[in-house]
Amino acid sequence: MIRVIIVDDHPIVRDGIASVLETEADIVVAASVGSAEEMLDAVTRERPDAILLDLALPGMGGIEAISRLRQVGSPRVVIFSAHDEAEAMVEAVRAGARGYVVKGAPGAEIIAAIREVAAGGSYFRGAAANAIASEVRSPRDPDGLTPREREVIRLVSEGLSNKQIAQRLGIAERTAKFHVRQIMAKLGADNRAQAVALATRRRLL
Repeated sequence: MIRVIIVDDHPIVRDGIASVLETEADIVVAASVGSAEEMLDAVTRERPDAILLDLALPGMGGIEAISRLRQVGSPRVVIFSAHDEAEAMVEAVRAGARGYVVKGAPGAEIIAAIREVAAGGSYFRGAAANAIASEVRSPRDPDGLTPREREVIRLVSEGLSNKQIAQRLGIAERTAKFHVRQIMAKLGADNRAQAVALATRRRLL
């Protein structure tokens, strides 16, 4: 039996995924939680075989959560996220995710990813597979910021909000927010102003 923890801050999404997974005889939903902090507690308590994790969470973000899970020798992680940009996918893999499924995918794909990852394999199809292949050909810069993140921190330095950054770059606002959070985490910044100061000091602007 494959024990799964679902992590998403929207109850309706968690309920929908649970209803899909519970139709499978070999899968059981061990816990359904709304934050990374709750997930870390549930992992210790439930000892799941796989975690279905959203990247955009309140408090601790999904990327940091994956890193924390690796520190405690956690089960395998499948990302289930609305972020469909290559950079978000690559960041998740760098952190330790074993699978990536974009929200809107059919239930059969979610089930296949969970089974594959719980068995010790990996599951990357379509855009996720292409993003990983591209990363292998062109690994990240030594400074740790991707080209897109450099664009974003430059716009942050100009005082633009996440919504304005999204409009300027032609991306979703949630994606802009994701990039800002990633930049702050990489630079060790507590806020946007500190991120700009640290980026300036490291000559990333």
